[in-house]
This record gives sequence, structure tokens and C-alpha cells, in this order.
Amino acid sequence: MTPSRRELATSAWAALLRTHATVVPQLDRTVQRKVGLPLSWYDVLLELAAAPERRLRMTELGERVVLSRTRVSRIVDEMVDDGLVCRQENAADKRSAYASLTPAGLARYREAAPHYLRAIEEQFAAGLSDAQLRCVSSALSRVAAPLSSQRG
Repeated sequence: MTPSRRELATSAWAALLRTHATVVPQLDRTVQRKVGLPLSWYDVLLELAAAPERRLRMTELGERVVLSRTRVSRIVDEMVDDGLVCRQENAADKRSAYASLTPAGLARYREAAPHYLRAIEEQFAAGLSDAQLRCVSSALSRVAAPLSSQRG
């Protein structure tokens, strides 16, 4: 018997959740073991390194790293203490602030990136063909696109 659309959807959703729950902790352990950074810190460094002027408003950073505003604020505070990030006042809007990548943060990002990318290949992509990776990327992007446009 052919599964219903609801069964297909719930099966795909369950597979996504299981994959996330399995792979993300492994990536976290790898990045911590190789360079001493929690994965959440690496995600912040990654987003700031890719941002114009290597800085983002705290709300933008929270959306990109998919953390709550409270959690991203706490992580940024910890990273400020370690000299990887600094907070800058937003002159245009005193209610908000920027998180900016420091030279030390950029260096740690560059140190961690090869380990992170290798871990993605080994712990996520190794069992998939190029065509399957394109399919997963395309399918998940199609799910996220309309939801992302509704945010904000």
C-alpha cells in the first residue's frame, strides 16, 4: 500500500529530527575536540565572518544562528570575555547593538573552519551521493524559503 501524504510528511520530518539530533552533537564534539570551541560559538564566528564589515545587529545574529535572543546575548558575552567578539553601540538605534568579529575571533574561525567542513563531510555527507546532497539541499530550502520570508 502506498503511504499517504501525511505519512510521507511525518516520516520525512522524523528523519530530519533524528538526523539533526544525531549529527549536531557529533559536530559539536568534533569542533570542541579540535579547536576548543563549542559549535554555537563557531556558528557565531561563521555568521560574523560572512557579514558585511564582519558585524551584525544582535537580532540579526540571533536569527542567523537560530538561537533565542537571550541565548545569543549570553554566548556573545562569553565570546567578548574571550576576546573573539566585541559589542558596538548602534548609533542609529540606541536600543540595539552590534556584535563584531575581532581579529582574534577571525583567527579562531579560520582555525576551526577546516575541521568543521571536514566533520560535515564525514558525519553528514559521506553516505550521500552528490545528487542526493543536491536533493536534500533543494528540498529543505523549499521548506525554509516561505517561512523565512514570513519572519520579521
